[in-house]
Amino acid sequence: MRTLVIIPAFNEEASILKAVQAVEGHGYDYVVVNDGSTDSTLQLCRDHHVNVLNLVENLGIGGAVQAGHRYALMHDYDIDVQFDGDGQHDIDYMKDLVETIEQGADLVIGSRFLSITKGYQSTYMRRLGIRWLSFLIRVFGKMRISDPTSGFRASGRRAIQLFSADYPMDYPEPESIITALRHGLTVREIPVTMKERQGGRSSIKAFSGAYYMIKVSLAITITSLARKGSV
Repeated sequence: MRTLVIIPAFNEEASILKAVQAVEGHGYDYVVVNDGSTDSTLQLCRDHHVNVLNLVENLGIGGAVQAGHRYALMHDYDIDVQFDGDGQHDIDYMKDLVETIEQGADLVIGSRFLSITKGYQSTYMRRLGIRWLSFLIRVFGKMRISDPTSGFRASGRRAIQLFSADYPMDYPEPESIITALRHGLTVREIPVTMKERQGGRSSIKAFSGAYYMIKVSLAITITSLARKGSV
């Protein structure tokens, strides 16, 4: 199966080239989606002949990832994998995500909470928030997802088609799981180990944590109550 690695990047000048080099070193096709960065991310990509899709305005992580899904669909890829440009994701787990798609899953999430080898697992408050979102997905989606905010994930053809047309914009990871489940897609988790960010800033700021939780909780609830669809 043809696989594309999507690397969303917003102000990731400190780590973007290392992320690209890791992907290139394993022989994967890739596209960096520069999400309107205001630092030197875009210039670094151009100077080093990186395959980059430049968004002239900042759309947020959801818009950047959806642009990557549309790129994958347009270029007829069977699988795409979201691999963040901040250095958190370990390229060695890429093959496990891809193999799980090849075995029949539509969406595969890399969970830091299933791994025996403990890597970076975020702050205590964020872990509490993750448990709450996991609870909501279990209630509305009838499935236990241990790491619903993980951005290290792979999508098969059906998920690529769905997310190219319908993908949450602001904080897409938890809501997109519900979207996939409600459209009858097969969702799986596999264990991965993650690292701390190598640079840049998280899109979930500490001061906006309560706002984030309220907004995502409402989004999950509303998406869950919408009419079921199919792909």
